[in-house]
Amino acid sequence: MSLLGKAAVAMWWTIRTEQRAEFGDWHSHEHFPERMSIAGFRRGSRWTSTRDVDGFFVLYELEQYETLTSQGYLDRLNAPTPWSTKMMPHHLNMVRSQCRVAASFGGGVATALATIRLSAGSGQEEGLSTALTATLRDLASKPGLTGAHLLITDTPQTRSRTTEQQIRGADGVADWIVLLSGYDPDVVRDAVSDRFSVSALQGMGAQGEPLTGRYTLAFTMTAQDVAAA
Repeated sequence: MSLLGKAAVAMWWTIRTEQRAEFGDWHSHEHFPERMSIAGFRRGSRWTSTRDVDGFFVLYELEQYETLTSQGYLDRLNAPTPWSTKMMPHHLNMVRSQCRVAASFGGGVATALATIRLSAGSGQEEGLSTALTATLRDLASKPGLTGAHLLITDTPQTRSRTTEQQIRGADGVADWIVLLSGYDPDVVRDAVSDRFSVSALQGMGAQGEPLTGRYTLAFTMTAQDVAAA
């Protein structure tokens, strides 16, 4: 998939099994339409982990970085609906990163996705960005793959935590994020193992070990879907 904008919100969390049915109903029929009705929100997608029965990844694609601090978005974050207020405490182990899109290649929405969370070594930011961008550009058009993207977290400065954050508690934050999508999950898996292994990433300038997740598409919605409805 080609990302629809210059910014994104990338989120990981878990939902206990007993809450999954209501979560899916709320997230698909109230929360996504609400978010996609905010000016600057282009597309949202929800992905189910293939490794962790309770794990989810959600991506919001935003037209501009400034959407993250827009009044329309902040108004929603500070005035959750009753249903949202009920569901927010069930978002466990939340990691929420507000990002700039550093590179994006490919097109369409596929069913398999890998997320890789990593950090640049000290003084290695430029080299890592260049190496990752070249790798992602090469991968995006390979058979079995459809999209390859790099997000870099750039958290806006705000005065205080929003109401939604207060309900959930403290959120974690990722640093650099690689997204690799495709129509063949085996190809996605193999590309991650080959091109984004620990040794490969450290050779590009990353530090430590990356945190990799694998997901399948559960639901996607665009701003146009909400407008048509």
